[in-house]
This record gives sequence, C-alpha cells and structure tokens, in this order.
Amino acid sequence: MKLHSYIGAMAGLIMVSAGLSSCMKYEKKTHSSTSGTTTIVCDNTFENIFRQEVDVFEYQYPEAHLLVRYATQAEAFDSLFSMNTRTVVTSRDITAQEKSALKAKYKKERNANVNLRSAKIAVDAVALIVNPKNNVEKVTVSEIADILSGRTTRWDELQPSDRGDIKVVLDQSGSSLATYLSDSLLQGQPLGATVFAAGSVIDVFNVVEHNPDAIGVLGVSWISTDMDSADLTQEELAEKMLGSEPVIGAGLTEKVKVLKVYRPGEAKAYKPYQQYIFDGSYPLFRQIYMITAAPTSSVAGGFYSFVTGQIGQKIILKTGILPARVTQIQAELPER
Repeated sequence: MKLHSYIGAMAGLIMVSAGLSSCMKYEKKTHSSTSGTTTIVCDNTFENIFRQEVDVFEYQYPEAHLLVRYATQAEAFDSLFSMNTRTVVTSRDITAQEKSALKAKYKKERNANVNLRSAKIAVDAVALIVNPKNNVEKVTVSEIADILSGRTTRWDELQPSDRGDIKVVLDQSGSSLATYLSDSLLQGQPLGATVFAAGSVIDVFNVVEHNPDAIGVLGVSWISTDMDSADLTQEELAEKMLGSEPVIGAGLTEKVKVLKVYRPGEAKAYKPYQQYIFDGSYPLFRQIYMITAAPTSSVAGGFYSFVTGQIGQKIILKTGILPARVTQIQAELPER
C-alpha cells in the first residue's frame, strides 16, 4: 500500500472510531430519567395544564424531549394498550383487569416485564359558563341534569328570563367530559338533543362569548385567571415554578359568567374556586390520573416523578385546579 493511501485509510479509521465513540457516549447520555425522547398521549381537556408541565420539565432538563399528542381519552387508552405509547394522562385510573392484560401483552409480544404505575395528579372541577348578558346566576345539580337530558330546553323554565332556547356546548361528543356528564349526572343515559360539540375547548369558550343563549361546560383550568396571563415565556414560567416562592392558586376570569352550583340539599351555591373544590362545597369534579408503563430510569419515568412531585404539583395549583398533594400546599389555596 502506498504511503499516502495508508495515511488516508488510518485517518478514516480514526474518524470513524471517534464518531462511534461519540455516538456511544450520546446514546448512553440520552437514556436517563432527565434526558432522551418519549411520547405521551394526554386527554385534550387537560391540554393547557399539561403544556405547562412539559415546558417546565424541558426547561429544567434541556436534553429531555417530550412528544405529546392531545387526543380523546379513548384514544389515549387505545395508544397505551396497543403499546404505541407508555404514558397517558386521563380522567380515570387504569383498572386491575386492564393492568393484567397489558402486562401479559408486553410479556407475549415484547418479552418484557413492565412495572405499571398510576397516580392521581389533580382534581378538576367541571365549570358551567354563560354569556354575561344571561341573568342566570345559580343552578342546582338536578337542573343541570334536566338541561343535559333535554327535559329543560328554555332559560325561562329555570327562572324569569328574556333568553331563549338553551344551547349546551361541549368540546367533543366523545370526550371524557361528555362521558363524565352522562355517567355522573344522567346515570349513564345519553346527552340530550340540545347538547352540541363545538369541536374544541377553545371553541366552547368562543361560542359562549358570542351567544347569550349558550351554556358551556369545560374544565375550570380553561377559565382561570392563569389563562389570562398565559403569555409567559417558557423561561419565565420555569423560573417561577422552580423558585422557592410559594405559588398562589388562580382565580376565575371575568370574560364569561361562571355559574354557581348548589350541592344537593344545600342552601348555598358555590363557584368552582380551588378552596371549594378542596372542601367539597363545589359538587362537580373529576380526577386526573397519570399512568405509565415506562421504567423509572427512562425520561418518561423521570417526567412521571416530576409531575407527581412538588414542582409538578405547584404547576397544577397555578392553573386553577386542585393538586392531588394538596395536604402539602393547603395553606397556599386562595380564600374565596
């Protein structure tokens, strides 16, 4: 072999070796609880909450990349059970039967043992909003059920009102919120003909703002004052959440009217403020769960620990809903 060819070959080998070494170091670096890439499917009714969790986590750990798809709850579970993703955020917990079936599927199809974990991360109040031109201020749980079933179709059937036919707007017909209303208020019966799907949570808000006869149903975090100040940069949000200062819970926006709701048998009605979710005064609420089949040493496992830990719970408090670890931050709940 000629000298220049030999030198060129050796140089090539050195470059390849260096490249392989670099790749090996990178690969090793990316597989940890704070670095790497993972996919998550989140119930889209919790999107505004979860985006903030992702922003702060990725800011704190720049080598972590969370690819989140916001979809219906049914789609989230389908993705988990088909093993297309290992982590989901939903309004119900995984059942013992589902856990056993998923573990068996991983064992059969991937020859892997999985440690399925789930945790309640928050309690979300279901809020009822109307246009400020609507003179209705309070409703009972039974009146809500009558509206959702179609038994009550006009505002003047509730109280003297110059408003016309009631139009109930939800995000999507197959959403977890629609399921909650059917299961919790209508004993499993379908929603009535006066209930419409707006297409998204933002569209629900827009319909109510422009239609005085509409009543919107959505998670309370979408109408909190936190949404009014949602223009914080990722850096500003992260610095606020990662700092030592306590976070005070959010109030409710004044862009729409938020109805007060009576608990059955109670003489006083309440709005869905965090304090009233905490003490049980507000009657319409549901749980939020995070479920993962990811190893604790993976970035998905690290994010699960983050959301269920102190910083993740501070972020939830900021959005206007109730963190699951409320006993540790109870003093920070606003008095309303």
